[in-house]
Amino acid sequence: MPNFMRFQSAFLVLVFGVFVMPFFRSHASERLPKPAADLPLKQGETKRTAVFAGGCFWCTEAVFKQIKGIISVGSGYAGDTKETADYKTVCTGMTKHAESIRFEYDPSQISYGQLLQIFFTAHDPTTLNRQGNDHGTQYRSAIFYANDDEKKVAEAYIKQLNDAKIFPSKIVTSLEPLKEFYPAEDYHQNYVALHPDQPYVQACSLPKVQKIREIFKDWLKPDGK
Repeated sequence: MPNFMRFQSAFLVLVFGVFVMPFFRSHASERLPKPAADLPLKQGETKRTAVFAGGCFWCTEAVFKQIKGIISVGSGYAGDTKETADYKTVCTGMTKHAESIRFEYDPSQISYGQLLQIFFTAHDPTTLNRQGNDHGTQYRSAIFYANDDEKKVAEAYIKQLNDAKIFPSKIVTSLEPLKEFYPAEDYHQNYVALHPDQPYVQACSLPKVQKIREIFKDWLKPDGK
């Protein structure tokens, strides 16, 4: 979102944290159950790619960057065409793009199922087209699957979480075929690490990063970066 809206969002998130978050701390402090289904590891395989959308890509990128087995991660847009894949246009909410991240990971160190555990812990998958005060289809919760195997594992995990009533509402995360991923502008990349004092980062991004550090401390890179 435009910067002035990020500041407004940061203020509202702080208010939300004081008056509403206590009711949801049980979800924020617990590791989600292990997926019953996962992608098999092929012999000698050391690199795969995945694309997730969980609200502001600054937050999602920072969350996954610290996880062991993540080789690289970048912010971008998925869901629409190259012609509309720029921040100003996506922020209008009139495209089909979602703020997304694409990351390469080593499946011998972390599985697709484990990545889904982190993904569903790091954001609220029950709010349609919204994360906190960020609202619009560009902030939707989505998994862009590259093949049917990824789709089946994601579908099965969503059903598993819904059946167990892990969240107070049904998961609304969409499963969408990955047509293309378009990297975001350079100034969006590694944003949280480069701007730790920015108000939106302080209010929204860093709490998510810290939550994942606490819940998945055994899955972190040794240097945490």
